[in-house]
Amino acid sequence: MTRAPGTVGFESRRAPIASSRLLGAIATSLAIGTLSLCLVVTLTVLSIRATVAMPIP
Repeated sequence: MTRAPGTVGFESRRAPIASSRLLGAIATSLAIGTLSLCLVVTLTVLSIRATVAMPIP
């Protein structure tokens, strides 16, 4: 059994997994999701603090 020249073991040319536009879109959607989650947590904490600060009637 002979090997093709330039190959070692299982290594071969690496094929691109995804295009740069797709990776950019995924990174953008993750960033937007992270920011929206931070906003929701911040609003929740502020509303809890406001509720606790209210006097009991």
